[in-house]
Amino acid sequence: MDEILGQVLRSAVWERLDMLSELANRADAPSLLSVARSELPRLTEGWRSMLSAHEPDDRGNCPVCSSRWRQQKAPCSVWRAAYEHLVAGGLAPQPTTARHALDGNPVSPVRRIAAGAR
Repeated sequence: MDEILGQVLRSAVWERLDMLSELANRADAPSLLSVARSELPRLTEGWRSMLSAHEPDDRGNCPVCSSRWRQQKAPCSVWRAAYEHLVAGGLAPQPTTARHALDGNPVSPVRRIAAGAR
C-alpha cells in the first residue's frame, strides 16, 4: 500500500510541476501574473520547509541525508540543488523538456499528462 501511495504522490507532484512549467511557457500575461501570485509563495515555502530539514547539525552533517554508518557533510545534495536552481540557475542554460523526462525518450509535459504516462 505504501508503494502505491508513494507512486500516486510522486505522479501528482510531477504533474503539478509540469502544469506550472507549461503555464510559465504559454500563459498570457494576466494569467501568468495570477499564477505567480498564488504559486510563488507556495513554492518558496516548500523550498524553505525542505531546506530546514536539511540544515546541518552541530557536527556539520545533514540529519536527513546521513545514516548511522555514513555521515553526509553539509552542504548535502539538497542544498547544492537549491543553490543550483535558485541562485546559479539564472546563469545556466534552461532545459527544453521536463528534467524527469530526460530518460532517452523526452516527451513534452502536455503530451505526457494527456497520455496519462508517468
